[in-house]
Amino acid sequence: MLELLNVNPSSGEPIYRQLSEQIVRLIVGGQLQSEQVLPSVRQMAEHLTVNPMTVSRAIQQLVEQGWLERRRGQPTRVAQRAQNESDNSSQLLLAPVDALIKQAQQLGIDLDGLKQLLGERWQK
Repeated sequence: MLELLNVNPSSGEPIYRQLSEQIVRLIVGGQLQSEQVLPSVRQMAEHLTVNPMTVSRAIQQLVEQGWLERRRGQPTRVAQRAQNESDNSSQLLLAPVDALIKQAQQLGIDLDGLKQLLGERWQK
């Protein structure tokens, strides 16, 4: 699972948020299954070369949102989720798609031009 995670420290987005969003995408995308054990905070921090408190913050946020479960003395696991919740992966793309549409409109790119650009990039 560690090989699926990466963060960009020079991004404007906080590292803990990058990490939590990636974990949610892995859960929704099916790469992380219900009850699957996550690597320890220390292992993730070493792999990503970030402060363990940053990883802990991301994990705690996901626990509070119901994506992960923590039990004293046991490793952190992916929480059991209702099937209809996990099938809603397209919801994760709404904000980035809205931002893309707004940028395209500001640049004067019409819908057909945006579709063409997406089609070209999709093939890569």
